[in-house]
Amino acid sequence: MESGLSRRKEQILRAVVEAYVKGGEPVGSKYIAESRMPNCSPATIRNEMAELEALGYLEQPHTSAGRIPSGRGYRFYVDCLSEEYKKTKAETDFMAEALRGKRHELDKILAEASRLAGNMTNYTAIAVRPRADMTKIIRFEVMYYDSKSLVLVMLSASGAARTKNLRLPFDVLPAQAAQLAAVLNKYIAGHTPEEITLPVMMHAEEEMGSRAELLSIAMKEIFGGMEEQSGGTLAVDGVERLLEYPEYADIGKLRGLLGAIEQKEGILDTISHIDGDDLGVVIGRENGEENLSDTTMVVKKIKKNGKVVGAIGIIGPCRMDYAKVMPIVSALAESVGTVLSDERQMLESPKNKE
Repeated sequence: MESGLSRRKEQILRAVVEAYVKGGEPVGSKYIAESRMPNCSPATIRNEMAELEALGYLEQPHTSAGRIPSGRGYRFYVDCLSEEYKKTKAETDFMAEALRGKRHELDKILAEASRLAGNMTNYTAIAVRPRADMTKIIRFEVMYYDSKSLVLVMLSASGAARTKNLRLPFDVLPAQAAQLAAVLNKYIAGHTPEEITLPVMMHAEEEMGSRAELLSIAMKEIFGGMEEQSGGTLAVDGVERLLEYPEYADIGKLRGLLGAIEQKEGILDTISHIDGDDLGVVIGRENGEENLSDTTMVVKKIKKNGKVVGAIGIIGPCRMDYAKVMPIVSALAESVGTVLSDERQMLESPKNKE
């Protein structure tokens, strides 16, 4: 990751973040020199920390000579971790096995994943389920542009029309574009995402034949167009854990955060803007809401058949153990996806088709 910082500054910044996360106290140059960088003098480290403060990566509380990370400092640290953290297959398999008993009940799978996330991290966990009140698309049109490009037109019940350009990794013929439009109007038009079930998708794919992948590409855009970004339900597990962190000892801050959790809209809106394929880490004022300015959310969306069916995550102070939390949330989301994929494989197996 290109930060523009020297290697020594990067090492010092990471050391400050990790020491502050662990101890909760401002970090001084002497501590960094003794515990992390014995080849550097405290004076050298102090000068580097002053420059990091001037660049906006560190802050200095009025009552201490030590420094603490700023929001920008945490962001640097998290972006570094995003490139480094790994999950073992054993970890993912363990989590998937813990969820398998609730395979056919998505709400219960999300609740169990949230509970596991909270227990494994000792932070407050959240589970999000999209709301079903989404705009229906009543008609589809597919226009052939060239052998690798189609234009998908979606006409909603309100009369609005949206278009999406489909860039394809393979060649298609005009007849296949017409076939896609026919299948979409037969199986998808007039239905909400909740009504587009696995059996419906399996029938649609079967009718597309050798070009089932074309349907998958179109459905990714369709589900994105149908979802109301602000909709959803938010379940919270372990809210009492917030009391364990000194950041929320201020009753005003705690009341503000609890109000944001109860209102839900701000949190749901933040989650809606996280890319569906990425682990989202939203730090402090990046949340865009004053009551969440001292809070970090680590969230991963969960997909089934190409559409988002929920999300799990962690809420806690900006002084969060990111190295622990990020791989756990990511692995749990992947485990839920594995369980849901297993469900599809069971339905598609020859034994279940007899």
